[in-house]
Amino acid sequence: MGSGAVIEWLDNADRYCPWAEAKVVVAGLGAAGFASADALLEVGAQVLAVDDSASETVADRAALLEVLGAQIRIGPGSSQLLDVDADLVIASPGWHPGQPLLRQAAARGVPIWGDIELAWRMMHPDRVVPWLAITGTDGKTTTTQMLASILAAAGLKVAAVGNIGRPIIEAINDEIDYDVFAVELGAPELHWVHSLRPHSAAVLNVYPDHLEWYADVPDPAAAADPYAGYTADKARIYHQVTHCCVYNVDEPLTRKLVEDADVVEGARAIGFTLGIPGLGMLGVVDDLLVDRAFIEQRATSALPLAAVSDVRANYQHNISNALAAAALARSFGVNATAVAQGLRDFQIDRHRIETIAEIDNVAYVDDSKATNWHAARGSLTSFEHVVWIAGGQTKGLSFDELVSEIAPRLRGVVLIGVGRGDIAAALARQAPEVPVVVLDEPTSVVMHEAVRAAAAMAEPGDTVLLAPAAASRDMWTGYEARGASYREAVYELPQGDA
Repeated sequence: MGSGAVIEWLDNADRYCPWAEAKVVVAGLGAAGFASADALLEVGAQVLAVDDSASETVADRAALLEVLGAQIRIGPGSSQLLDVDADLVIASPGWHPGQPLLRQAAARGVPIWGDIELAWRMMHPDRVVPWLAITGTDGKTTTTQMLASILAAAGLKVAAVGNIGRPIIEAINDEIDYDVFAVELGAPELHWVHSLRPHSAAVLNVYPDHLEWYADVPDPAAAADPYAGYTADKARIYHQVTHCCVYNVDEPLTRKLVEDADVVEGARAIGFTLGIPGLGMLGVVDDLLVDRAFIEQRATSALPLAAVSDVRANYQHNISNALAAAALARSFGVNATAVAQGLRDFQIDRHRIETIAEIDNVAYVDDSKATNWHAARGSLTSFEHVVWIAGGQTKGLSFDELVSEIAPRLRGVVLIGVGRGDIAAALARQAPEVPVVVLDEPTSVVMHEAVRAAAAMAEPGDTVLLAPAAASRDMWTGYEARGASYREAVYELPQGDA
């Protein structure tokens, strides 16, 4: 097995290195961990896969890897100790730097890669596909899907991969010769990236989120300022970009991240804005998405790319997402016709400002995907009068800024979930005149009561909006299940209740 000594070639490892010399510990058997272990076995590495879970899914994956030649250690306590002969650790998405196995690896100088880093290495030298990479606190998945739709409309073979759900390394091992990857990357994934060099990359926005992940890291300085650690990991997406760093003109921090980035010489900074674009930007003019960045006459004119009406659910934040996707596609040489067609072809995912029903002239809208207050702001500011259903795992964040901004739109508020008190306190301070119903039921059946209470507050022309501004795992398995509960509760409303 591996020696635990420093393997010199790991610093510049690719698919063709002598992987049989290396013992690699894969930490976590989720989809990305499983795909990483499988890829490492394919190149002959000695693989030990560990997971503290022994769920049916984990056990099934472990059994298959064992047949393929991996060592397996699953069940409670399996990740407490790092083997002395480990040469490399692959940290699955979500594995916290403060977990014992990763702390031990860092203390001993054992390299830690994420599945993203492994995928980048294994793509070279013979399976290289350009990456158009996207990160941001909000809008990553929608923008990645829009980008993939635009690239497909241009006739390119594209895979949407990464944090969006499909491991990148799985796509690399496909028999399809892809032209390009649309890659969604979250901050916890970017934390373990070292050698990534995207063709182009975009940071959509950076707001406080995942701060609990950064509050317990081995580096005391980073732990003292979790938001700085989170922001620094977002910034990693720009490192060594070869063509374009796409930033949000309306979010100045994203411009600063570009200015501070160490990019390949000649890479351009490309802005996108909901206003009229300046030179080197994409923006909006007379209900058109236009380009003043990728045309020869950009100093004096703009090229129309698509109509605002081509954007599905064309609320402000989705128009911003579409501009970011268009900028990345244009950086890859996609023409205007494909941008417009791709946006028209795109179908937005469920639970993202999805209109469920209209009952007695009241619209019922599901934005369960709004798992922080910045995301909720996008939907709350899209409607004139709202009865807001909110609450869940609020992660200790303050809601005063949000409530202060959206108070004039609020017809009433219904609060649920473990963090309901955080939002209630902000409402009491910033909007004491708004009627608030607080529901203490600790199970998912609370959604039915919440919808009935919201319907009782709503007036004709109003929107009852589920935009929780909080995570969902206090009562549901995820935001999808929470949105499904909302839909079910809406459908149970009799005519006349709204």
